[in-house]
Amino acid sequence: VQLQASGGGLVQAGGSLRLSCAASDGTFSSYVMGWFRQAPGKEREFVAAIRWSGESTYYADSAKGRFTISRDNAKNTVNLQMNSLKPEDTAVYYCAARRGRSIATRRSEYDYWGQGTLVTVSS
Repeated sequence: VQLQASGGGLVQAGGSLRLSCAASDGTFSSYVMGWFRQAPGKEREFVAAIRWSGESTYYADSAKGRFTISRDNAKNTVNLQMNSLKPEDTAVYYCAARRGRSIATRRSEYDYWGQGTLVTVSS
């Protein structure tokens, strides 16, 4: 499956951005979808994930209360609404797809990756 992330950009601290990820595969609804991010000089880290049906989500502590992950299986898209952004949220954000039903937080557990979209939060 091919994933195409979009929606990144430059935003001031306290602002919002909405990232989207479009999947090419018609079996999109069977994948767990996740968002990761990688800041300069740091490891890629988990941000949020959502099960195939959308009824179960999981967030990194850094994202709880500020970010919301959602999916539209009819449109083969997954979104990440990011509010109250902080400079430390600056990173390249990647969407990823995982075969299977259970949510995962480790990079190695995801099978497909998008190309990433840059989010820059200015102070």
